[in-house]
Amino acid sequence: MVDWKSLEPYPVVHDEKVRWSDTDGNQHVNNVAFSFFYEAGRATIVLETPNLLEPDCFFVIITTTIDFLGELHYPGTIQVANGIEKIGNSSMQLRQALFQNGRCASISYSTIAQVNTKTRSGHPLSASTRAYLESVKIRGTE
Repeated sequence: MVDWKSLEPYPVVHDEKVRWSDTDGNQHVNNVAFSFFYEAGRATIVLETPNLLEPDCFFVIITTTIDFLGELHYPGTIQVANGIEKIGNSSMQLRQALFQNGRCASISYSTIAQVNTKTRSGHPLSASTRAYLESVKIRGTE
């Protein structure tokens, strides 16, 4: 069983600086800001990697959940841990977690699909995209 509250299973870790604007005025990170940190983590996997998308396609989030387990604080840095849990025909399931000072403050789960701009429906992932997604799969889910 995978321990989602540990950094160990996540193959891609991205650091994000906590900004004062992320807080509620009491040096606690606002719950809405958690989603921005997760967005930055997803970008490291699906947007910053060249040639993942097929021509005339884009990625769209189908579903996302965020479990809030603890507080994040300003000032500081947050580790956004990321990895692919499952790969479908035109979609992927992504697991993420937020850590500060070694403590897990949140866990997230998202389904992301590749959509064709012309048909507005799911478009199969290429073999090279699948290979890349396999390389960033969560450890312990094989």
